Amino acid sequence: MLRTGIYLQDRYEILGLIGSGGMSDVYKARCHKLNRLVAIKVLKQEFSDDPAFLGKFQMEAQAAARLSHPNIVNVYDVGDQGRLHYIVMELIEGITLKSYITKKGMLDIKEAVGIAIQVAQGIGAAHDQKIIHRDIKPQNMLISKDGKVKVADFGIARAVTTQTMTSEAMGSVHYISPEQARGGYCDERSDIYSLGITMYEMVTGILPFEGDNTVAVALAQLQEPITRPSLYNPEIPVSLEGIILKCTEKKPERRYSKMDEVAADLRRGLMYPDDDFVQPVPEVDMGAGTVVIKKNELKEIKRAEESDDRAVDWEWEEEEEDDWENERVPKMGQREKRHEGGGANRQFERLFAALGVLIAVVIVAVLVVVFSRLGGLIKFNSPQPTSTTIETEAPSSSEETVNDMEIPVPDVLQLPVDMAEAKLKESTLVMKVSGYEDSDTVDKDCIISQSVPEGTIVQKYSTVTVVVSRGTDLVKVSELSLDGMAGDAAKLLLEQNKLVVQIQPEYHDTVQEGLVIRFEPEQAREGETVTLYISAGPLSAMKTVPDIRERPREEAAAMLAEAGLVPGEIREEYHETIPQGYVIVQDAEPGTVVKQGTPVSYAVSRGPEIKRYVAAINETYNMGTQIGPGALAADVNVSIRLRQEVNGETVYRTLTEPTTVPGNMLLPVSFTNIEGAPGVDSGEVEVVNGDTGEVLVSYPVKFIQTD
Repeated sequence: MLRTGIYLQDRYEILGLIGSGGMSDVYKARCHKLNRLVAIKVLKQEFSDDPAFLGKFQMEAQAAARLSHPNIVNVYDVGDQGRLHYIVMELIEGITLKSYITKKGMLDIKEAVGIAIQVAQGIGAAHDQKIIHRDIKPQNMLISKDGKVKVADFGIARAVTTQTMTSEAMGSVHYISPEQARGGYCDERSDIYSLGITMYEMVTGILPFEGDNTVAVALAQLQEPITRPSLYNPEIPVSLEGIILKCTEKKPERRYSKMDEVAADLRRGLMYPDDDFVQPVPEVDMGAGTVVIKKNELKEIKRAEESDDRAVDWEWEEEEEDDWENERVPKMGQREKRHEGGGANRQFERLFAALGVLIAVVIVAVLVVVFSRLGGLIKFNSPQPTSTTIETEAPSSSEETVNDMEIPVPDVLQLPVDMAEAKLKESTLVMKVSGYEDSDTVDKDCIISQSVPEGTIVQKYSTVTVVVSRGTDLVKVSELSLDGMAGDAAKLLLEQNKLVVQIQPEYHDTVQEGLVIRFEPEQAREGETVTLYISAGPLSAMKTVPDIRERPREEAAAMLAEAGLVPGEIREEYHETIPQGYVIVQDAEPGTVVKQGTPVSYAVSRGPEIKRYVAAINETYNMGTQIGPGALAADVNVSIRLRQEVNGETVYRTLTEPTTVPGNMLLPVSFTNIEGAPGVDSGEVEVVNGDTGEVLVSYPVKFIQTD
């Protein structure tokens, strides 16, 4: 394990350990030459001691470095220092897909499909370069902070599977294809199987095959049928389940043949999730009827068989699984004797044929040596061209004769700086960075121009000056796979790319409501506006809101039903002019086009609002003051009333009905809540003789308006 602070090749400073696997340790480091953070994967000692492994590792790592795709982790450099062998890669700030699944349990369907599309695009780009990953699993997929998914560890899996079984290889057994489990031939369809298992885990949160050990899991991959993922997650649409099941077919010929087909079906599934469009690959019919071979045909077969026995036979044998070369190798052998006679003659014939091949090989080798010597003499005797550096004129054609101290300049345009430097170093040339420029066409940290054109003959160890791209703030919106994405997710993705988003609803007969129909423009600079056209569903499902204002409540409900809409929240409000029970206002404006079945809320009038005017009184009236000395023996019939002037007329309101009371009684005149006429703020409370109508006493009162 490397200590923090040490340098590799006097260039990469180790900052700390990021993670550790069965075959390597991954460190965060700083490249002091380009002043950027990188990730360095260093092989463990048990792999570093095997020369054959190291040779294949170097070859595969360089092949991975040639890959350039937004969904693949970039490989910058491959190097060694003593017994340390390492790969320098792009540092991704984020988490692995495995950690993301563990954190969320199971992913949202659209989110899982979006991730699967990006992974399929990355692996498909590798397949186009004839590179098979062979270790596709969520642990090798990184999700950056901006939501981009990148596939890692190209080539490493190919190296380790030919070695002893390590913990990392054992961990991959849950995702390997049946042909990998049995040690058979692998191709693009093996990666497709592993992607299918990964999609299964994303949408269900579990793996389809489990066991007590790696052997049990491998046997399950070979023998057990896969359980439909919808049994664990009923939300999985028909289309996605069909894609997963086709990817995870046991027989490679029944899977998708290309990763591009998987990506295309995933995109189609986003638009039509409930369509069962995934077509299984038909099996070859092995039950054909018996065919009778005629006598003359049988003789021809026997003659051909005997002729084959006399010929040298190149058989193609499938080697035991080799994760580095993955190819069939020719082997010269002999077929089993089909007849007893003629064996000795056939042995001599084979011996002479083998000697002939050996002699031919020796002759070719001698000729190669002779011509190479002659070529060296010719170059030695030819006049030497004037030595040149990048500052002087030099021959422009690589076809001119070159002596041992001269070399044609290779083409390093648009290559990453590390790769350009390595390529010039292979040609015994020195690279010097003269400056940095913005570029819309050349990726960041790649070569824009070189001072000496490709093919120019220069002295070895000459310096080639290059200009490096600073990149651009131009965002290629068309490469973000927005079509068919949920509007909210597309908006978030654009905003993460520092773009301003404008949403434009648009009716569409086929694109599901809420999904992206299209976008404008195809590319934009940071801070510019991108318009997203989001489907509002088919126009045929839209209805026009009727005008229900000043209509009775019952009629308004009937009008909404006739228009294909339903009443929403119905509230009551006071209104000075609209009669009680009639609609005052509706929330959806008349003439607005809305989706069928949309609720429309409105307010119904309660009529004019009546303000209450109230007053209070607390008095005591001595009845004896009216009757005099005989009050003790007299009874009086009295009542209490309110008198007010309303619109010029005297209005009375009874507060207590006529009641007989003793003549010497102290009559309480006490009321806490006297309600008067609306709008009148004064009046009088009168005590009246019930027999004669005479007002015995009168008290003025003031009324206060209340809600």
